[in-house]
Amino acid sequence: MSNSKETAAAGNGIAKVIGRSLKEVDPEVHKAVAGEVWRQRNNLELIASENYVSRAVMEATGSVMTNKYAEGYPGARYYGGCEFMDEVERLCIQRAKAVFGAEHANVQPHSGTQANMAVYQALLSPGEAILSMSLAQGGHLSHGHARSFSGHIYRAFSYGLDPATERIDMKQVERLAIEWQPKIIVCGASAYPRTIDFEAFHNIAEKIGAYLLADIAHIAGLVATGLHPDPIPYCQVVTATTHKTMRGPRGGIILCRKELARQIDSAIFPGIQGGPLMHTIAGKAVALKEAMQPEFRGYQKQILANAAALAKRLSELGHRLVSGGTDNHMMLVDLRSSVDLSGKQAETLLDKVGITLNKNLVPFDPRPPAECSGIRIGTPAVTTRGMKEEQMEKIAEMIDAALRNPGDDNLHRKIRRQVLELCEGFPIYAD
Repeated sequence: MSNSKETAAAGNGIAKVIGRSLKEVDPEVHKAVAGEVWRQRNNLELIASENYVSRAVMEATGSVMTNKYAEGYPGARYYGGCEFMDEVERLCIQRAKAVFGAEHANVQPHSGTQANMAVYQALLSPGEAILSMSLAQGGHLSHGHARSFSGHIYRAFSYGLDPATERIDMKQVERLAIEWQPKIIVCGASAYPRTIDFEAFHNIAEKIGAYLLADIAHIAGLVATGLHPDPIPYCQVVTATTHKTMRGPRGGIILCRKELARQIDSAIFPGIQGGPLMHTIAGKAVALKEAMQPEFRGYQKQILANAAALAKRLSELGHRLVSGGTDNHMMLVDLRSSVDLSGKQAETLLDKVGITLNKNLVPFDPRPPAECSGIRIGTPAVTTRGMKEEQMEKIAEMIDAALRNPGDDNLHRKIRRQVLELCEGFPIYAD
């Protein structure tokens, strides 16, 4: 009798824990989450790789889909009870293919890096060569950097920018491709403010018989809406993230030609991942549906207009922009021409006044990566808030004033008040 009472009491206790709120169960984590809500509401988010998801995306990502193991693929799972997982993943795949015009899509990668890892595993053997953009000049860690798995497992060679134009040096790409005969050429970047010529890369890859991988993590939203050249006709494989300009949950996708579908799928599972994060896939599906709506193209157009306006005003205020401007959602500011601050110092200073961005290497940067000589600025998140060109000019002026007066605390307090007023005029997550 005593045992049955104890069992019943334990069962009731577990049920109560499951039904309790975050604030009740873990006040410390609740406090941190509440603090982050406040920060996002009251800071200007200018990190080029960040955005604000919709309530619908957040609902899906925080749903009971998190409870289910669904190893495998729709119709071929290793666990029972996956009928609704199959439904959601099929929807996500269909929408990814429709949005990007791809023959095949895998929506299971946990991140853009995982997506790239799977492509390498599918198409390369250890020790084979990759040719990609140098991290120091705008590339990404997962493209072959020595500190990344991609640089440990594969032989990686880097192309860079033309010193005169600070744009991709396509002659160098061709020369290195012929010299090193890579099996994969990667085109794509994490800090490159100009249009990528996928056709030119295709012609080089075809000349040496290499696969061409386009990593469009940053520009996926622009590509999806036809506001940046499309890599799909020129590349056997395309990887992307679903956050950044896509305004979805943090995660990756792979798009490929149908003849590579089996290899790519096998590389993801069982190759490098176990059970997919089905709650995130549900959020990806919602974000892709949002991307299929007419207003999403208007949003992407405004991202570009805002970036152009912000870049123009910063230039007028005397700041040198890498390559002279921007064609996409981001810009790189070389601080050496205007202020005596490193990128790290600028990032810290601007964070103090409520403007969030990141330090970044500029081409041929003499400073180490931890310090940098530049800052990277992006407009997706402030555009989600509803801000337009007029607000971009004000933001540029606040950035300029803070950077040129690093020791003026009174001015910094004034700028912080201006940031708060601007954020209040364009609220997010008000409920």
